[in-house]
Formats: sequence, C-alpha cells, structure tokens
Amino acid sequence: MSTRRPPHGTGAMRIGMHVPYRSLDAAGESGAVEVPDSERLMHLQFRRYAGCPICNRHLRFFVDRHDEIRRAGIAEVAVFHSSHEVLTPLALGFPFPLIPDPGKHLYREFGVEQSWRAITHPKAWLAATAGWLKQPPSLPADDGSGHLGLPADFLIAPDARILAVGYGAHADDHWSVDDVLRLAAEAGSAGNGGEH
Repeated sequence: MSTRRPPHGTGAMRIGMHVPYRSLDAAGESGAVEVPDSERLMHLQFRRYAGCPICNRHLRFFVDRHDEIRRAGIAEVAVFHSSHEVLTPLALGFPFPLIPDPGKHLYREFGVEQSWRAITHPKAWLAATAGWLKQPPSLPADDGSGHLGLPADFLIAPDARILAVGYGAHADDHWSVDDVLRLAAEAGSAGNGGEH
C-alpha cells in the first residue's frame, strides 16, 4: 500500500495517539460496543452510507473472512453515517457490529472527511458498478446522508493507542482484509504499526 497522509482537518488521527474509551450503540442486535476493545486489536473502519454499493461490496469480503480475522485476534467494527433505522436491515445477520453515526460526530473526531474525489475516481466507478450488481434490493440507493464521504481505517490497540492509519483518497480506497491481517501481524511482532 502507498503511504496516505492524514487530511488537514484538526481532528486527524495519527499513529501513537490515544482514542477515548466509549460505548457505542450498534444497529441491529449487536447492542453496545466498547471502543477500543479491551482485549483485542480493533479494526475500526469508517464507511459511507448504508446503501453504498462500494461499501457493501467491500464489507462482504470482511464477512466472508470474518473467522480468519477473529482468529488473528482482531475485533472488526464498521461505522456508517446512516441512521440507526436505515442501517438496521443491513446489520441484521452481520458477524460484526455496524455503528450508526448520522450526526457524523465520530467522523469529525477521527478526521474522516468528504470530497468530490470520493465519486470521481475511475476505481470508485468500477467498484460501484460491481457493487450494484450484487446490492441487496432492500437497501436504499440514497438515504440522504450524502455520497461524498471518504473511507478511513484505524488499527487500535487494547490500550487505546492507534497503531496504523489509512485515510482513503476516494470511495474505494480502503484496507483489504489482507492489509488488516498484515498490519495486525506487524503490530504484534514489532509493538507498533505504520501509517498506510
């Protein structure tokens, strides 16, 4: 992966920073989720809206390999800027929690931005097309929360330290499952991560 600089917003997170402990209400049946996890590494990923075909295609890879992720000692959590009501149909049956953040409070805190680049990059178009072909018909094409959100990924240690950071340059610019497993392995062997 190429190095990605954090955005220029004042809330941008960097390696070595600590995130505040908090309990978040997940959509569906997951209940409260502690962030960070007190026992495992946490991959906290920021997605776009519930009906985003790019996001749903991307999350399918994490669902398909969730057992592998869990065996690696990683707690998976995804945040959406959709409401609890809109996100719940997607969350039902998911093996990891989906967090609604319609006010985008977490997005601002973690420095996750919006940009026209989210939807103008050719890779985003290709991913959207592939996602639409497998999109569940029950998901709204647009829930009013906007199409300009950029993705972001954070690997967080149980002591709340940020070990690795990835801010996407467009809607399909995010860590793969292999990226997360590699970063977690590097963090476990070296005691810290890198900025990717």
